[in-house]
Amino acid sequence: MKFFKTILFFICLLATFSSNGQIAADHLTCEMAENPLAASQNQPRLSWQLVSKESNVSQTGYQILVASSEKKLQKNEADIWDSGKVVSNKNLQIRYDGNPLNSETKYFWKVKVWNQNSKSSNWSKANFFRIAPSESDLNPTWIGAITKANSHLPEGRNYHTATFKKEKKEAIINASDSLARRSIMLRKPFAVAKEIKEAVVYISGLGHYELTINGKKIGNSEFAPLWTDYDKSVNYNTYELSADELQKGENVIGILLGNGMYNMVAERYAKFFVSFGPPTLFFKMKVVYKDGSSAIIKSDASWKYSKSPITFNSIFGGEDYNANLEQKGWDAKGFDDSKWKKVVVQEAPKGILRAQTAPPITVQKQYDVKDVKEIKPNFYVFNMGQNLSGFTTIKVKGKKGQTVRVWVGEGLNDDGTVGQGKTGKPYYYDYTLKGDGVEEWQPKFSYYGFQYVQIENINYKETKNKNLPTLVDLKSNFIYNSAGEAGIFECSNDIFNKTHELINNAIKSNFQSVFTDCPQREKLGWLEEIHLNGPGLMFNYNLANYIPSSMQNIADAQRENGLIPTIAPEYVVFGGDFTDSPEWGVTGIILPWMYYEQYGDASLLEKYYPVMKRYIDYLTTTSKNHIVSHGLGDWYDYGTHPAGYSKNSPIALSATSHYYYGAHLLAKAAKLLNKGVDIAKYETLASDIKKAFNDEFFNVATKQYGTSSQFSNAVPVFMEIVEPQYKQAVMYNLLEDIKSKGDRLTTGDVGNRYLFQALARNGENETMYKMNNHYDAPGYGFQIKFGLTTLTEQWDPRKGNSWNHFMMGQIEEWFYQSLAGIVSDDENPGFKHFFIQPEIVGDMTFVKASYQSIYGKIASAWEKKDRKLFLKIEIPANTSATIKLPVSKNSEIKVNKKSMSSGFDEKDKKPTLELGSGIYTIECKI
Repeated sequence: MKFFKTILFFICLLATFSSNGQIAADHLTCEMAENPLAASQNQPRLSWQLVSKESNVSQTGYQILVASSEKKLQKNEADIWDSGKVVSNKNLQIRYDGNPLNSETKYFWKVKVWNQNSKSSNWSKANFFRIAPSESDLNPTWIGAITKANSHLPEGRNYHTATFKKEKKEAIINASDSLARRSIMLRKPFAVAKEIKEAVVYISGLGHYELTINGKKIGNSEFAPLWTDYDKSVNYNTYELSADELQKGENVIGILLGNGMYNMVAERYAKFFVSFGPPTLFFKMKVVYKDGSSAIIKSDASWKYSKSPITFNSIFGGEDYNANLEQKGWDAKGFDDSKWKKVVVQEAPKGILRAQTAPPITVQKQYDVKDVKEIKPNFYVFNMGQNLSGFTTIKVKGKKGQTVRVWVGEGLNDDGTVGQGKTGKPYYYDYTLKGDGVEEWQPKFSYYGFQYVQIENINYKETKNKNLPTLVDLKSNFIYNSAGEAGIFECSNDIFNKTHELINNAIKSNFQSVFTDCPQREKLGWLEEIHLNGPGLMFNYNLANYIPSSMQNIADAQRENGLIPTIAPEYVVFGGDFTDSPEWGVTGIILPWMYYEQYGDASLLEKYYPVMKRYIDYLTTTSKNHIVSHGLGDWYDYGTHPAGYSKNSPIALSATSHYYYGAHLLAKAAKLLNKGVDIAKYETLASDIKKAFNDEFFNVATKQYGTSSQFSNAVPVFMEIVEPQYKQAVMYNLLEDIKSKGDRLTTGDVGNRYLFQALARNGENETMYKMNNHYDAPGYGFQIKFGLTTLTEQWDPRKGNSWNHFMMGQIEEWFYQSLAGIVSDDENPGFKHFFIQPEIVGDMTFVKASYQSIYGKIASAWEKKDRKLFLKIEIPANTSATIKLPVSKNSEIKVNKKSMSSGFDEKDKKPTLELGSGIYTIECKI
């Protein structure tokens, strides 16, 4: 009987699903995040994806319910908001429009939708969002071991190591109180007397913290909170505690603090010396009991602290740990803290407390030893097989007081030892044993870029020398942002596959609190890399919640005169062109546009329009007759000259083109946002810059720009500065230069994207193929042949410093948009409508790619076989696509094995198909 009831249940379920049009709402998000714990909007925006096995599915209506409890939501009691049925095809960024929402309060919501046949779905599963507290709700008190005044730490942002004299460095070390540089432990016991409904923690430990409750780590993040300019913004994290993390009676909060970017110490290697203050903590826990009462536990003068076993920690220099200084059970109940000292209430950071909405940094992968060499007795160098950003985990055994020193680096010296000469030295970890069996340790507040590990004066695996400690096990931990991967790319070309892997390992290594340039020497957020690699970054990773934090950093870095500096956060002021270069600063304008195009969300354009406007106004003050002449130009362009400032192309050409591009995009933003007089003002400015650029740099007789370099001609083509009647001639000259160089590029960090896309967008994908399908420099293949696992700073890694840079990774845009052909539609941002228009180049036989858009999975996979093209595509529900096929006009086309007539794109000379959502296999003769 039970069996028949089960069968009947599934039949009814199937009938319900069918009658509801086989459509469902899934992947619910609030402010682009699933179940966010600190939504900072008064009217948060709700989104969902549509899921259906049918084709041509679209939404015609929706209904949202928001309730104060999950129980009420299950009963469809929408005591907070019932939108009613809304006739709309919109399923993204629906602004909440119900009763006023209370801060620090959790709300539950669900949605159902109606399809194109007016049939409704079932209700979605319940999701939630929690409204972040206001700063007055937080009412922060900051505590630590020493006040800023007593710490004697250096203030100001001009202490760059390249210009910093040794005696000044030593003076800072001597003047600074050692307690201000030391990691500390803080603890606070508290009692729980009643049954708990919920407990929420708000915490910011600067520079970084590790939080435990009753000895158990809360969360899985490393290096929390994410870096900011602490004079402008300070991130805090939010955690919900589960029922088993708090117990009736005594509980203990334990917090470990490290320096991070907040308090840069001067010992060992450092890129700069700057401090916002000694390590400091803000903490608030709100416990709500089932009887409706609540309690607040917060940072105040009642807390105690002690020095931690971490005797040294620097984000740039390494970390030391003395296990003999451990205090067992310090973060659990029953511990005697009578010898601990009372904390002092510290001066608060100047920055505004903001809920961290970007995802945390976590340990994503772990690698074992690939091979090991004993350079000399008891002197080992380990190859971990992968260059990465992170730290080691060691397991050792030995006598109390013995120390194991771990050196890490991404390359080897000629004698086989680990080299740090090009990446910042000295950097190492010291672990002092307590002599208690096998001891396991890894750093908490420092990371480096490395593939190789060097450890001296040890036994390895076997204890051959009893006077030395024995390394039992070694692992390397790959840390990067947990935003998640959005794209997959694979093709028949081995160079392109390995290039994709090289670039993405470099991106991951630098995908930290900010997109850094390298994970060892600088760890700074050089801005040009974000926009020049922007499409590739967004195809490969889910940046919907990450880019807003990047824009906040840019806004915080902007000077009063409107200048956006080259790095954000601007921890150190380099001065001159290394502070002010238009190709870097214009990121503040380009990035909100890229975000809008990729995610269909104009909020960054709205929020940061004043930032964009002030930057263009600043560049205008530096211009003469609309020509801007300062900056770094096409940084690291390729040639026989040393890498650095642009050598192949005029710096003024580069600066002015970006001045134009910024003004052009600002005018577009003014129009989109209906900014009145600004529209005409900046349209006129862009037009004036364009004319001045052509008058200054274009030779009408030769049809060449600037020095006739690849950058000089590519950038006006890409930015559409060249007048239409001259475009074909400029393209011809560009192609002739490439051929004269043996199908090799001469562009650099800035120019690569413009060169690649000038070719790709103007029907020259065969040239792109030839330019990148080889194993010599300049090119990705040389680095593959060199045996590297991450992209390097220079095309020839033997000449460069860092072996872990993603700045030259602009080919990712070509992989996804040209080879796979996944192209967004400017008129329908966010891939509401898009194009599938793959390019078949060289001897390639297949390409497979997919992208998890905000509407769902987009896939494009083609295979060339037996003089036929097979194209398998996937179009998410509630979207549509135009397919442009790389075949002749009269080619027979079959869609899912049925013949289908096509349209024809006269501009691209390609047959076209218009398709709604679904999975399709298209077959046509080549």
